[in-house]
Amino acid sequence: MSVSPGPQLLVIRHGETTWSQTGQHTSRTDLPLTPAGEAQARALGEVLAGRQFASVLTSPLTRAITTARLAGLNDPIVDPDLSEWDYGDYEGLTTAEIQQRVPGWSIWRGPWSGGETAEQVAARADRVVSRVRSLAGPGETVVAVAHGHVLRVLAARWLGAAPDVGRWLLLGTASISELGWEHAEPAIEHWNEQSRLGSAPGTAGRWGSMRSS
Repeated sequence: MSVSPGPQLLVIRHGETTWSQTGQHTSRTDLPLTPAGEAQARALGEVLAGRQFASVLTSPLTRAITTARLAGLNDPIVDPDLSEWDYGDYEGLTTAEIQQRVPGWSIWRGPWSGGETAEQVAARADRVVSRVRSLAGPGETVVAVAHGHVLRVLAARWLGAAPDVGRWLLLGTASISELGWEHAEPAIEHWNEQSRLGSAPGTAGRWGSMRSS
C-alpha cells in the first residue's frame, strides 16, 4: 500500500446565513449564522466526533469561527488567507443583479470591480496549501473552516489546477469535503457532503448520515 506524501485537508463551509439563503455575495460583511446555520454546525460536530486533527484553521469572519466552535473544533488558528473572495462593488448582490449591470458576468471570469481577481484569491489559497503541508505530516489531517468560493479555489490549487476549475466544484453550506492523495498526486477524496439536517434524505456515506449534492 502506498504512503501519502502529505496530510489530508478537511474543508468545511460555514453554516447558513441570511445571505447564503438568498444567494447574495457575502465576503467582508460579517454576518452571523441563522438558527438553522447554528443547528447545521452542531450536526457537523456529531459527524466529526471521534476524529483527531493535527490543526484547525478558520477564516477570521464570524460565520466561520462560530461554525468551528459549534462543531467542536476547539482552539482554531485564525487565518486571514481563508477569508472569502472579496467581491468589491458586488458585495451583497445576487448573480442575477450583477448580470443586469454586466451581462454574462461570472465570479470565475470577472470583471471584479473593486474586488479581488481570481489570481489574487489563488495566491491566498496557495499560501494555505503550503501552511497545511507544513502543519502536519502524512496520515494526519488539518481542517479549514471557511467560505464557498475561497474553498473552491483552494481545492483547485490543492490539485495544482487553475483557480477557475472551482467553477465545477459546487459547495453547499455546512458541507464537508476532503482533499488528499492518490499515490503521490493530490486528489479530491470526497466533495460537498452535507448533513441531512434541512436537506432531502440521502444515503449514508463515509461521514455517516450525509449526502452528496
